[in-house]
Amino acid sequence: MPVLAHISDTHFDGGERSAERARRAMDYIARMRTVDAVVHTGDVADKGTAQEYAQARRTLRCAVPLLVCPGNHDVRAALREHLLDEASGPGPLDRVHHLPGATVVTCDTSVPEEPWGRLEEDTLDTVEAELRRTPADTPVVLAFHHPPVELGSDYTDPIRQRGEQRLAELVGRRPQVVAMLCGHVHSAAATTFAGRPLLVAPAVASTLRTDWEPADGTGGTDGAHEPPVMIALHRIGADGRVTTHYRAV
Repeated sequence: MPVLAHISDTHFDGGERSAERARRAMDYIARMRTVDAVVHTGDVADKGTAQEYAQARRTLRCAVPLLVCPGNHDVRAALREHLLDEASGPGPLDRVHHLPGATVVTCDTSVPEEPWGRLEEDTLDTVEAELRRTPADTPVVLAFHHPPVELGSDYTDPIRQRGEQRLAELVGRRPQVVAMLCGHVHSAAATTFAGRPLLVAPAVASTLRTDWEPADGTGGTDGAHEPPVMIALHRIGADGRVTTHYRAV
């Protein structure tokens, strides 16, 4: 039964605050008895510089695979070169990761120099081809940065994932997809998309309140108190059921 540790929106900026918050998340994950991979759903860096990714590389080092999706603050070429040790290139960064008991497909929703996101046709082709060859009893998790639905935020809803119709159709007819993971919203959330769980990781760097919460200085980064560092933990059962626990660390 695989366990995925899910972090997002670390926004490394070269400063100590962002690194210290990410260290707290990674230290907690390192002490877990069982974890099969760490999934980072984007905005690894704040401005996408080589220095920020070097800081991320030092801080996010772990004993299990680190699976990364670019976010709208990331720069694909720099992320490839300075975090993932890959040849620099501008194209979408999509990867298929075969773990014991599950497959995770990390998808690139970033649109260079834009805050909103989309899945390019080549990315969706990759997802569809992988699902076509995956046995029906093998759970598949899709991970990307931008949520494909509105979540009740005046700030992030206008810059969510666009053109989600093909993704919805694809997920709807492929029972292997047991959940989708994303970030971007800077708030822990859970909803559905195409009839499957859509699980949003809290941001490591900061927290945004929903539009209906009181601005009393206790919940968000703009308040008087520092918000807690939070992560999500996803357990995939033998029947494909995904159970999520959110933890303040």
